[in-house]
Amino acid sequence: MAAVSDPVDLGAAWRSARPEPRPTRFHQVHGANIRVDLSGTRATRVESFAHGVCFSREPLAPGQVFLVEIEEKELGWCGHLRLGLTALDPATLASVPEFSLPDLVSLGHTWVFAITRHHNRVPREDRPEAEALAPSRPPALLVEPYLCIEQFRIPRDRLVGRSRPGLYSHLLDQLYELNVLPPTARRSRLGVLFCPRPDGTADMHIIINGEDMGPSARGLPAAQPLYAVVDVFASTKSVRLVQLEYGLPSLQTLCRLVIQRSVVHRLAIDGLHLPKGLKDFCKY
Repeated sequence: MAAVSDPVDLGAAWRSARPEPRPTRFHQVHGANIRVDLSGTRATRVESFAHGVCFSREPLAPGQVFLVEIEEKELGWCGHLRLGLTALDPATLASVPEFSLPDLVSLGHTWVFAITRHHNRVPREDRPEAEALAPSRPPALLVEPYLCIEQFRIPRDRLVGRSRPGLYSHLLDQLYELNVLPPTARRSRLGVLFCPRPDGTADMHIIINGEDMGPSARGLPAAQPLYAVVDVFASTKSVRLVQLEYGLPSLQTLCRLVIQRSVVHRLAIDGLHLPKGLKDFCKY
């Protein structure tokens, strides 16, 4: 059942350590159709397809990812989640616009990216557009454990959305590791961050299931507080926040990596003599 693999590189984990930002939460200011749970980590649109704009409670730190997982979908609507940043303080808004695109963006100092099922990658200046938009084959999660975006190095493990294992998981585990969940599917994870540049501006990057989509906006004012924007729009009904580890990985995460790299497929995890909670953590 087991296939012994290389040990987890703890040295790499130590070298990647950096201060932990505060946990992310949703702002108490949000669209009229949004309900945020008591923990501030789950936002659900309870009516219609609009008035679903949410913000981060605090401005993001440079390199901090505001990461959401799609928890619920709603059939019958066209369009998907929208994600971005704003230099507007949500507490100062007279009212939250109905849509992030174009309403919130039209207020200025706001950059929003519409997530689609395909072609979310942004062409880079040094890469032809056709190559940037071509379907990619991302590296296996456990082969490339870190995502590098400009000057930041982010553990990839929690960035990646995972399908629930099923009857044929042993046949699909290569796809599971290669991360083929569509961006708009349930359990997909989508994040936004900004990276300061030497000229005092910043680039906004969108992350979809552990992949950097490139700088989707440039020239953001890095010196101003930048809040995350999440528009729970149309077919996306509910999202929850996922907290990341920026410093040393937790013991739980390290155990998970060792277990995942030492089994043939996820169903094999069920045969291990481990607590059910740890098995579930390793599989999803």
